[in-house]
Amino acid sequence: MQSDKTLDLISVASIPLIMTLGNSMLIPILPTLQTKLGVSSFQISMIITVYSAVAIVLIPLAGYLSDQFGRKKVIVPSLIITALGGLISGVSAMMFQDSYWLILLGRMLQGAGAAGSAPIVLPLIGDMFYREEEVSSGLGVIETANTFGKVLSPILGAFLATFLWYLPFLAIPVFSAISILLVLFLLKSPKQQTPKKFGVFLHDVREIFKQKGKWLLAVFTLGGICMFVLFGVLFYLSTTLEEKYGIDGVVKGLLLAIPLGALCIASYLTGKFIGDKKKLMKWLTFTGLLFAALAVFLAGYVATLSFLILILVAAGVGIGASLPCLDAFITAGIEKEQRGTISSLYSSMRFIGVAAGPPVVSVLMGGSPFVLFGLLAGLTLLGAIVGLFAIRPKTNGKEEGRESMKQLIWRDLFKGKPRNKAR
Repeated sequence: MQSDKTLDLISVASIPLIMTLGNSMLIPILPTLQTKLGVSSFQISMIITVYSAVAIVLIPLAGYLSDQFGRKKVIVPSLIITALGGLISGVSAMMFQDSYWLILLGRMLQGAGAAGSAPIVLPLIGDMFYREEEVSSGLGVIETANTFGKVLSPILGAFLATFLWYLPFLAIPVFSAISILLVLFLLKSPKQQTPKKFGVFLHDVREIFKQKGKWLLAVFTLGGICMFVLFGVLFYLSTTLEEKYGIDGVVKGLLLAIPLGALCIASYLTGKFIGDKKKLMKWLTFTGLLFAALAVFLAGYVATLSFLILILVAAGVGIGASLPCLDAFITAGIEKEQRGTISSLYSSMRFIGVAAGPPVVSVLMGGSPFVLFGLLAGLTLLGAIVGLFAIRPKTNGKEEGRESMKQLIWRDLFKGKPRNKAR
């Protein structure tokens, strides 16, 4: 990766890190928030849900605006909105006894800010680098920053709440301000092309889906499944730690961070490894999801906490190996002019998975764990099969998805063809 792009990458990587902290920090302290605010379980869950719901709606608009007017011009105002949302939530909690609705308003603003910042990072990485192997490496760094935020957030959220229960809200504008400064002073945003008229732009997007819709929808689906399973499993582990084992606070955050740490390392190494090898990306996605499906299925048969965490570490590795590959398919397969819009739709699917995983798992937890993990494993396996048949990478305009898995992996790893055995 070019050395002069290092500062750019640091500033861009701060965005998903800050956005993840701003949302996931609240998950381990939701029971505390419920007690302090005196609201129902459903009402407290809305603090997470409204954030994702607003983001899901606004992400496509933010992607379109970034394609038309430039990534940086969308990201900086969005980070400011995020900071304002966190400030409203924190100050309201600090000053008013009945602050629930004002906190919810602040969370809605945070969701709007998240829509115009974190999802724009994927096309921005594609704009920053010209060589596909550098794009893949950059996306691996972005997924690592995103996952590291998930690793750090339960620990940091629980730690801050031990001082003041509303302190995690007030930390959000501080973190956002850091990211704003990094983006303003370190990021040299690539030159944006002349904006297209909306009708022309819409026509181009339709053409993309007409030509590439099959594999795009597959990548969208896989991104949503990965986030659905990941956040569903994390919700299960969080609830089990507290209700079954009586573990909460910082210790709970540390245990939650273990499978997320495995996901973080897998994402980073995969981004470094895949380069521009599109066929290898496909097979890593397939095998990663297959591995995750097996691990999730086995989780239903585990009786001890240590083995449960070990199994979820394995699932994290499988999902972590898949995510940078899915990101790279989007950035490498779409032209710059429509990259923001297409990647924002992909991000919307991931947000839907994040929003849907915990409530669905909470309902299924009332029954047998074999059913719960069997369904999650089946969904992950379905994603692997969809990716296997729908994603067919192309090189030099020719479809290359019909060779055997052994031939593809051999050629991708060793840049040669296996010798034919004597007949």
